[in-house]
Amino acid sequence: MADETNVLDQLIGQIQDEALRDRLAREVDLLRGSRRFGLVFDRHLPESIRLVDYPIRKGVRVALRDESSSQTWSVLRFTDRSREVALLDGDGGERLVVDLVVVREFGEPIYPGLESVARIANGPADEPWHVVINGENFHALQALRSTHREKVDLIYIDPPYNTGNDGWIYSDRYVDQNDRAKSSKWLSFLERRLLIARDLLKPTGVIIVAIGEEEHHRLRMLLDQVFGDQNFLSNVVWQGGRKNDSRYISNGADYMLVYTRDEQALAAAGTRWREEKTGVREAFAKAAELWAAHQGATTSANEAWKRWLRARKASGDITDSVARYDLLDPTSGRPMNTYQDITWPGGGGATYDVLHPVTRKPVKVPSRGWLYKDPGRMKAEVDSGRVWFGPDETTIPRKVTYLDEMDDQVALSVFVQDRKATNTHLRKILGDLRFPNPKDHQVLMRWFRLVAPRDAVILDFFGGSGTTSEAVMRLNADDGGSRQSILVTNNEVGAKEAKRFRTAGLHPGHPEWEERGVFEYVCRPRIATVVTGERQDGTNFSEGLAANVEMFDLTYLDPGMVRRGREFAAVAPLLWLEAGARGERIEALPEAGWMLNDAYGVLFDIDALTPFSVAVVESTATGLSPRVLFVITDSPAEYQEAVERLPVGIETVQLYEDYLSNYTINTVGGVR
Repeated sequence: MADETNVLDQLIGQIQDEALRDRLAREVDLLRGSRRFGLVFDRHLPESIRLVDYPIRKGVRVALRDESSSQTWSVLRFTDRSREVALLDGDGGERLVVDLVVVREFGEPIYPGLESVARIANGPADEPWHVVINGENFHALQALRSTHREKVDLIYIDPPYNTGNDGWIYSDRYVDQNDRAKSSKWLSFLERRLLIARDLLKPTGVIIVAIGEEEHHRLRMLLDQVFGDQNFLSNVVWQGGRKNDSRYISNGADYMLVYTRDEQALAAAGTRWREEKTGVREAFAKAAELWAAHQGATTSANEAWKRWLRARKASGDITDSVARYDLLDPTSGRPMNTYQDITWPGGGGATYDVLHPVTRKPVKVPSRGWLYKDPGRMKAEVDSGRVWFGPDETTIPRKVTYLDEMDDQVALSVFVQDRKATNTHLRKILGDLRFPNPKDHQVLMRWFRLVAPRDAVILDFFGGSGTTSEAVMRLNADDGGSRQSILVTNNEVGAKEAKRFRTAGLHPGHPEWEERGVFEYVCRPRIATVVTGERQDGTNFSEGLAANVEMFDLTYLDPGMVRRGREFAAVAPLLWLEAGARGERIEALPEAGWMLNDAYGVLFDIDALTPFSVAVVESTATGLSPRVLFVITDSPAEYQEAVERLPVGIETVQLYEDYLSNYTINTVGGVR
């Protein structure tokens, strides 16, 4: 059965010889009935997107703005200098420009820019800015591949679950739950994005993908293909309470599939990683501090230690594996775990006397007898200090392990969220519930704390309501971290609301449609309220957070205008992002022909190379070496001269050739 969105079926449909066309169609159907090991799915035609604000120019592909037809045409020319009427190819004829919208397929090169729509400076000047990008996430990922290749520590995404009821969009249309290609379209949709996401991760980077039971099995196979099954880390259960949509078994679980970019690289950094993520390093330091403060007074030191453990466990800063070490050794102050039973597990153990080290009286024997039948083995354990005794002989001893001998523990395999609580939280921020089933920011805080370092770059390119950004900012407020969140969302409206708008004659681009999109209506006001503490209506929500955040619209640039330097304002935020999104942004051509700050520098005029290179050398000498330097020139010889005059070890980028080639070459997410 032919599928008009499938590449192979479309090519077969173009064959003029009817007999040959039918024979090939039958053979393709037979092949579709065969199976091989691994994930098999039809890779559908590249997605397309309607660029409602993109100018109509000669050569671009357009469609009708009112969506009355799915047909597209190329603009041949304009009928007069006013450019109000366009002549289209094929049967398009003459059309008013205001009735048209540009359509771009994802296989075509695009040249993205960023336009700032909100800038909230509410944190330390030297901290990295959190970034929110409103736009098509595939194109945003292409932009980030230029600025953040192998720079991201953690990617967390919560993509459409493809339940048939979640109203996700493929090629500018909501996918119907009865579409027989629903799963293969979903896999094509995700694969394109995951291939780019892989390029963004550091070798030790981790990606977490939330998913429901409907596509869990397919997604794991897709992730195996993209990241390699050897880089699979875990399948974490996300327990959110009973669901009401099951006729037979009420399964309240969703899942988080966890992969790394390079498991061997991650393993090489394993000791530091485990210490930071479980809280071992912090626990060692706190135990030593308390032991010294209480001058070896075991009782008071243990009381303070237990209070600290309870508080840190509740906040998620330490794992259960660390919290079990709930006593300090009375001789050394080392954290120790006495939870291990020293009785014979199956009964029938020996019942010889074991003397309490202080009272010298026989301690109480467990009902099942001692773990070791040989008294000599038991004495050796006691002498080694690996047996804990209570205050007197009435307490049964227990076996001791020390924190520095703990097993390599990581996060629990089950996370719990309260779905009602997450809805209540978002309602408190916005004043009403504008987004269904947001993720639990507290669960994400705990997970980010475990998986990513305190200075991590954390990316979410299915940003939705903005939970990831809130979680990162609150986590930084809790532990003093400097993590940076990069959130990509869009301004889509829900399927039901889109249907209502279209019935009323409204379409994407109309002000009423746009103001109800998820970015404008949910994500933007949520993040602004969390940071400033003030809701859109002026009422108070909180004291706010010490964080800096900037929100951008993704724009589409003309490559000719970029090459001539006419689009620097739209490219400037990308340069700032590439340099770490710290401090002030270089946004305009200065009289000197160059500009330099603590993060990066831009040489606008090659004739100003000498003072520019001197300034860079001086900044390096003071320890404030910029991360990256951008040199604007079309001449390879001039660029090479600049590189030779600049200090070794600083990344250099040629503008605009490097920028343009990135988007001309990398249009489909890399090779499979």
